[in-house]
Amino acid sequence: MIDIQNQPDFRKIPIDKVGIKGLKYPVKVLDKTTGTQATVAQIGMYVDLPHQCKGTHMSRFVEILHLFRTRKVSMESLTNILEDMKGTLGAQSSHIEITFPYFIEKQSPLTNSKGLMDYTCSIIGTSNGKTNTDIVLKVAVPITSVCPCSKEISDYGAHNQRGEVMVSTRFKKFIWIEDIVNLVEAQASCDIFSVLKRQDEKFVTEKAYDNPKFVEDIARDVAKELLADDNITWFSVSAENFESIHNHSAYAYIEKSSVS
Repeated sequence: MIDIQNQPDFRKIPIDKVGIKGLKYPVKVLDKTTGTQATVAQIGMYVDLPHQCKGTHMSRFVEILHLFRTRKVSMESLTNILEDMKGTLGAQSSHIEITFPYFIEKQSPLTNSKGLMDYTCSIIGTSNGKTNTDIVLKVAVPITSVCPCSKEISDYGAHNQRGEVMVSTRFKKFIWIEDIVNLVEAQASCDIFSVLKRQDEKFVTEKAYDNPKFVEDIARDVAKELLADDNITWFSVSAENFESIHNHSAYAYIEKSSVS
């Protein structure tokens, strides 16, 4: 049968990334408490395509991923997948993006009621054949914030809202998702729980009220903790408050590397 993808292309335009996106696939990720956690990921896999090649072989991406289906997601397995992608598809660079919900059991602060919190995480790997494999861990952490200005000027209470902090990191050695989550939650006005009894609700409301923070404060406080970690070589942190008294969000972003 004729393979159209192997035909030459004459437009002389290379493609930076070509492949598959939005593939749902079961994966196992490292869990600090239980060892591993099974979840379902959305996966994107891409390679570069030289200007003279008409197309890539889409089915081979899924075949490569299937070979690693019994292995947990790790720096080693991602490196192997990226190298297999380059070798199988004859590419100079390869990329993989794995996004998944990660679950952590949390106890409410006073009654110790247990529930699962989900955090959206991504692991992004790139290999360009010139340097070591680049791995970025991205974690989205929901938080609560109370506005310091509202508290200062109001006779009754202060407006509060749910927000989200997104942390992306490059690192020297393995870093736990749980450690990123704990770091972020400690810098919020208060962290968020899936189960709260009345005593717990009173506690978290008053804790947040006693710890008001602007979106700028949250971004800076998270960045300060990340800068103090010698294991982290680069990071970006964004804080977004889904404002309760506006129809827009408040937003702050910081990006730093260990050499800056």
